[in-house]
Amino acid sequence: MADMNGDSAFVEFDRVQKSYDGETLVVKDLNLTLPKGEFLTMLGPSGSGKTTCLMMLAGFETATYGDIRLGGVSINNIPPHKRGIGMVFQNYALFPHMTVAENLSFPLEVRKMGKAEREQKVKRALDMVQMGAFGGRRPAQLSGGQQQRIALARALVFEAELVLMDEPLGALDKQLREHMQFEIKRIADSLGITVVYVTHDQTEALTMSDRVAVFNDGRIQQLAPPDKLYEEPENSFVAQFIGENNTLEGVVKEINGNRAVVQLDGGEIIDARPVNVTKPGERTRVSIRPERVEYNKDRRQEGVHTLKAEVLEFIYMGDIFRTRLRVAGNDEFVIKTRNAPDQARLQPGQQIEIGWLPDDCRALDA
Repeated sequence: MADMNGDSAFVEFDRVQKSYDGETLVVKDLNLTLPKGEFLTMLGPSGSGKTTCLMMLAGFETATYGDIRLGGVSINNIPPHKRGIGMVFQNYALFPHMTVAENLSFPLEVRKMGKAEREQKVKRALDMVQMGAFGGRRPAQLSGGQQQRIALARALVFEAELVLMDEPLGALDKQLREHMQFEIKRIADSLGITVVYVTHDQTEALTMSDRVAVFNDGRIQQLAPPDKLYEEPENSFVAQFIGENNTLEGVVKEINGNRAVVQLDGGEIIDARPVNVTKPGERTRVSIRPERVEYNKDRRQEGVHTLKAEVLEFIYMGDIFRTRLRVAGNDEFVIKTRNAPDQARLQPGQQIEIGWLPDDCRALDA
């Protein structure tokens, strides 16, 4: 991935704000820099501002305040078709009366390109998405997955350096969707293009991206590579939104450097890493990932917490077992364990001990 120095900035949002009614800000003071060749995903719930940001970058919306730059040049006043940006939408937006090849050729004709060069570029783009044999068909003769490949080829056909994708796989079934995630990532990497991808599907974001910007309420809550986002969420919203997460409520008793002592509402005392708590007396939500919790191991070793738990539900999911427990008054505490020959299958009502390392446990905002 490109380095993050200011001079390598390819896409820049500089203090961008957006309001539709002059009062409510849909996007609040957004600062974001992408280097060339990065695959950045904007992830967040509906209404969080992610799609509005994409539409401002594409030129279909205008920023109320601030500047958007591409390759160091402000594009605020450049119309969409002159920005040289490829676009892929969920609904494909293919022309039904044109063949596949004509659909791809259209953006090149708009750019006044000669016929021979157009044909060569169309062939290359179709081969890229493994649809070389489909140039003569119409969109209605293609499956959803094939139409999505054509929409992708059309975004790539004029060799745009920047491609924007808005929920492009939303209409596909699970298996095809997963296949296309890897496909899009592979094509983007091999061409070295910069991609800004919008989705509300967190698995998709973690699978495909170099970095993910998690949006909520018009602001970026955290911007980080997928592993950091998952392992080290900076606030409760990110912890809850990315992956499955266990939370236990409590009060901070003391903070010593990178250790916080927390008294849970059930009375139990545990240690956690203080992430955004700063002083004793603060309410906190302690966050632990399900796969970081173990049970019934000999945990007399130093520094491991054990809490008593009651099994409420045990679900066999093939590659993993998912156990729901009652822990410190929380009935939604989940453990995921690998399906291994020696892994015990638990029964509802069983009393067990669970444990984890304090470093896997984060004291976040309440």
